[in-house]
Amino acid sequence: MDKLIPKYINREVAWVRFNERVLHEANNQSHPLLERLKFLIIFTTNLDEFFMIRVSGLKEQLLQHAIELSVDGLTPAEQLQRLRTMLMPLHSAHENYYKNDIMPALSKQGIKLLELSDLNESHLAYVKGLFVTDILPVLTPLAIDPGHPFPRLLNRSLNIVFLLKDEKKVGSKVAVLQVPPILDRLISINVHPIHQTFILLEKIIQENADILFPGFTISESHCFRVTRDADLDIAYDEAEDLMSEIAEQVRHRRWGTDAVRLEVESSTSKDVVQMLCKSMNINNEDIYFSDIPLNLSDFYTLYKVDKPQLKDTPLLSRQCPEFLGLSSEIFDHIKKKDILVHHPFDSFTSSVVRFLQAASTDDLVLAIKITLYRAGGSSPVIEALKIAAENGKQVTAFVELRARFDEENNINWAKELENVGVHVVYGVLGLKIHSKIAMVVRKEHKIRTYLHLSTGNYNVSTSRVYTDIGYFTCREDFVNDAIHLFNMLTGYSHHEHWDRFSVAPDHLRNDVLDLISREAEYSTHEKPGRIVIKMNALVDRQVIDALYKASQKGVKIELIIRGVCSLIPNIPGLSENITVKSVIGRFLEHSRIFYFSNNGKSEIYVSSADWMPRNFNNRVEIMFPILDKQSFSLLEHILSIYLEDSSASWKLNENGQYVRPLQREDGFNSQHYFLKELSTFKSIPAKLKTL
Repeated sequence: MDKLIPKYINREVAWVRFNERVLHEANNQSHPLLERLKFLIIFTTNLDEFFMIRVSGLKEQLLQHAIELSVDGLTPAEQLQRLRTMLMPLHSAHENYYKNDIMPALSKQGIKLLELSDLNESHLAYVKGLFVTDILPVLTPLAIDPGHPFPRLLNRSLNIVFLLKDEKKVGSKVAVLQVPPILDRLISINVHPIHQTFILLEKIIQENADILFPGFTISESHCFRVTRDADLDIAYDEAEDLMSEIAEQVRHRRWGTDAVRLEVESSTSKDVVQMLCKSMNINNEDIYFSDIPLNLSDFYTLYKVDKPQLKDTPLLSRQCPEFLGLSSEIFDHIKKKDILVHHPFDSFTSSVVRFLQAASTDDLVLAIKITLYRAGGSSPVIEALKIAAENGKQVTAFVELRARFDEENNINWAKELENVGVHVVYGVLGLKIHSKIAMVVRKEHKIRTYLHLSTGNYNVSTSRVYTDIGYFTCREDFVNDAIHLFNMLTGYSHHEHWDRFSVAPDHLRNDVLDLISREAEYSTHEKPGRIVIKMNALVDRQVIDALYKASQKGVKIELIIRGVCSLIPNIPGLSENITVKSVIGRFLEHSRIFYFSNNGKSEIYVSSADWMPRNFNNRVEIMFPILDKQSFSLLEHILSIYLEDSSASWKLNENGQYVRPLQREDGFNSQHYFLKELSTFKSIPAKLKTL
């Protein structure tokens, strides 16, 4: 069977298919127009990270003559070729949606991106004056000649290459200009009393290039952009100061190392393209020609335009009544029963932030411990921790400095916290702290500890666009595990006997395998087992093989995997009892929920971890059971709603392709259902669906 039918989907291929689903949302007419533009932007920023991390990794394997094959039997070179073959039509579709659909539609709605040819003499004079006073002083054109080698350009920066003719000498000259990121890319220009109109900064620079290069004629000018390897290379055993080492690596990332992709305007002449390739050691298969503006992430400026009718209805999250009172009342509520919250439908601010704020000022609170993976921008979580320290609480924050692309942000938070007396721990050697847990120790008639456990980060911004599960409890067995976990993070510990937690890297994979194996063991023809899993990614081969075996024993397995899934469903004799769907919509599906029927004694677990080798082997993660009956029923309800989705979901078939169900006006959309619940119920709905 293995020789005829592949058992696994290549991870990189699965990721491209995920980003393809994101791109299709830009063409989904049910989304408001500016939301569709946002999906176009997300597609490009996703691709940037993919090239910087995943493609660069394949290229590194190629350079090192790696002989290990991928799960589908491909060499690094073959994988790179397959990825390009997959990406080219997506690249074309992306351009098509931008040029022929979204931008013309925005123009009709009064949001217009103009060309200089659209301006009259008065407006042209204004633009030229703007160039001279506000733009020219910060531009630095760089000559390219034997005395001036090709410059080291910032990773992902927008650049312009100029081909110049000397009016006094024969021959051509080349110059490169890095468009300063400190300037607004989209320049607002008032050419209409109602419409909001913009001109691209590079267009203004190109139009006035004669001022940049007096005495030269501009024969060509073209925009280009280079993407570089941006994975951090940290020698943990050699770094005396981890924070300083990571800060240095982050600074290095801005320039990057080897170039892995060159994006150029389609109008660029062949000679100029070859010059750029030679200068940056880029191969032809790494070139992507573009008919639309590069660096589309700058177009968030358009998304921010005040046109509410072109955006999703603003989210009004449910206020959590248990957290609205005095700090003592908050702790009393948690003492009475566990509390489960479903973000963003349940407000993160009125639950998690309020919990930490209460702890920061409550006279009975002695200590707070928390893990911080991504805290975001202006953070009320960080402010609460600072206030707690200033109020004499013992505060310990485990700041993960290696959270990819948030390293600099986390370094800044770490310094701020240290300055007010918070004890900051920078992680565990060789592991990322990816678990999400906060612990509050309170002196009541006895010492009592309260916990918050979550699938998502302590980040207010992402809490409004990511779906996540949060769980508040003061159960003693949970607390004992939390104490041992934090001791493991700060000191030396090989704690083995966890009461309720499954902890990576030592136990989580085996615990997951045991749960799957138990379901297969209990499964019979008359009473088949059932597993329902919701998470972001499924890659780990040991877990996939266990799911295959469970399927062969008749276990009904329903997987809701938003992103990368290496398992192939519906293969006769292997996975015919497995279905896989992916939900893509307004909110990023980020929660991880695991249901096992367990021979009629069903169990639900929640975790910070996806089922990937990195989560099992290289991260500190937590999985924990839901023991509160009401919380359990709510999670059953949530899973049931996602399983019913026929509108925002894609189905993975046995060929490794994702297909969209036929779109009907009465199609069921899980995210819309949860939003409708908000307008119908002020608290948990009385009637919950069951699995």
